Amino acid sequence: MWQRLSWRLRGYLITGLGVLLLSPDALFVKDTDVEVATFMFWRALMLGSVLSLVALARYGRKLPAAVRACGPAAFWCPLAFAVGAWSFVIANRMTAAGNVLVIQNLAPLIAGLIGLLVYGQRLRRQTWVIILLCVAGACLMAAGEVGRGNPLGLIVALCLPFALAINTTVASAQKGVDTTVILPLGCVMILLPALPLGGAMLPSSDDLQRLALLSLVFLPGAYLCIQTGPRYLAGAEVSLMMLLETLAGTLLVWWWIGEAPALLAFVGGALIIVSLLGGGVLDLVRQRRKAAAGALDPQALLEEEAGGNASTSPNSDPGLLHPEAGERF
Repeated sequence: MWQRLSWRLRGYLITGLGVLLLSPDALFVKDTDVEVATFMFWRALMLGSVLSLVALARYGRKLPAAVRACGPAAFWCPLAFAVGAWSFVIANRMTAAGNVLVIQNLAPLIAGLIGLLVYGQRLRRQTWVIILLCVAGACLMAAGEVGRGNPLGLIVALCLPFALAINTTVASAQKGVDTTVILPLGCVMILLPALPLGGAMLPSSDDLQRLALLSLVFLPGAYLCIQTGPRYLAGAEVSLMMLLETLAGTLLVWWWIGEAPALLAFVGGALIIVSLLGGGVLDLVRQRRKAAAGALDPQALLEEEAGGNASTSPNSDPGLLHPEAGERF
């Protein structure tokens, strides 16, 4: 069943699952009373431990070679991962969630521009339209909170879309390489500033339980799925799926603490869902038309090509090649 799904659909499903697992993040940030440095230290320590065990279980002695195979992503992705994590938590503590979400929603546009200007990744006109519609929908959802909180939080929040865009775009440009193996390095980069800031202090038992639930259960699966997304999709498309966090997070807060969204939030959420579903339906229709016309399956060609090149990379996967090699995004 999985092998019969189109490349883009696989990427959407994997990334979408990761975003759903990530959606409680903002709620946990708001629901803990510990200092930011303490929050980041224990979050990174627990998350990094789980991700390291997963990487060791998958690659064993080949793990160093798998990290080297990531090339420049082995530096830029962990750095962007750490900057994004710090800016997300600090911005949510300093200003309203609506302010952070509106700025975070710029990530797909930034990722699309980085991919085009730096890596020559061309997005289809349909993808640009969906990005603009989803950004508009996410901004409508966050409009009710815009303007609240410390304005300095807006400056911190500006780092977030750039960090997300750089991580997804650089990972996508590695063309099928498994960049999940470098996520523990991102956790190390989070820990480095947390230690001198006194983050190693033990939080209260209630906060430690919340941090453990978030960092040992939700976040490992979330980041593994999201970091796998660029193996199937362009960085802009992965960032586009991240907008679902706005919708899922809002609904989670409504269900958990009874904070009912405004009418604009429902309008914006509907716009996001309709845009993403519409794009998916158009992709399926286009794929079936090509198959009916006798067009060669680019995915099969890539898998056949990968069969002869699988030995060149310790973490290459014939089923997870980058779509750029077969068709335009």
